[in-house]
Amino acid sequence: MTLSKKTLFLVLLVIMITMISTACANNKDKTDTPNNKTSIEIETNKGKIELELWPDIAPKAVENFLKLSREKYYEGTYFHRVIQDFMIQGGCPNTKDADRSNDGMGNPGYTFEDECYWGGEVPVTGAIVDETMARMIWDDVIMPYLQKTEEPDPDIIAVVDAVMKQQSGAAIMANSIEYYLQKTGHGPLYEKTLRHPVEYGTICMANSGINTNGSQFFIVTKNPGTPWLDGKHTVFGKVTKGMDVVHTIEKLPKDGRDNPLEDVQAKIIKINVK
Repeated sequence: MTLSKKTLFLVLLVIMITMISTACANNKDKTDTPNNKTSIEIETNKGKIELELWPDIAPKAVENFLKLSREKYYEGTYFHRVIQDFMIQGGCPNTKDADRSNDGMGNPGYTFEDECYWGGEVPVTGAIVDETMARMIWDDVIMPYLQKTEEPDPDIIAVVDAVMKQQSGAAIMANSIEYYLQKTGHGPLYEKTLRHPVEYGTICMANSGINTNGSQFFIVTKNPGTPWLDGKHTVFGKVTKGMDVVHTIEKLPKDGRDNPLEDVQAKIIKINVK
């Protein structure tokens, strides 16, 4: 039996909503505080947004953003997806052309991995005792397995169906960690801690799934943040000045795809690396 992409998406939404509170509460106590900071300024036709980037939290994401900025990759792009009380998203090269239908689908021709968690050296074994562990099995074992397997094991499908029906990770907790590793052929799991939560004013990598980061990013406008995205998107910095500009962009008139109307687009003029 195969699982459609639509079903996978629905299941992911279920897990994100139902497992979030416990997992995020546990992880926030372990969040690192950025030490090294790189200052940048995004100059737009709506105003300037100053940010600090955190290479000690997300070195690959910061290096990639700075590289593209120095190459003037972002110049002429605009924030193509804005949702009030949520976020503004930009960085898509397709926004430079006249075809609005492909906005949000562009990338720099490569992808790189997420930097959401610090990986530990202690193997995680035995019973799955809470929603935090269930979410780890979902994120690190079940989801990657479903994405790469054309005909998933019926027992795994049964667990997925139960999760959808119960809207919780209880079905995952019915089996041990070893059970899922054996069923999916996954290697050992190790303890991990969240590097940084998705908070108000943070800049994060946008993606289309696990380890699909490219050039697109978003800035969070919801206060105090979006905990259901913790562990899903790499956080690599935060706005230090210009959140008023971010909120102006957030409220732009838009079409049904959350794409600002052509005559009010917030375009990136240039990004200054200080």
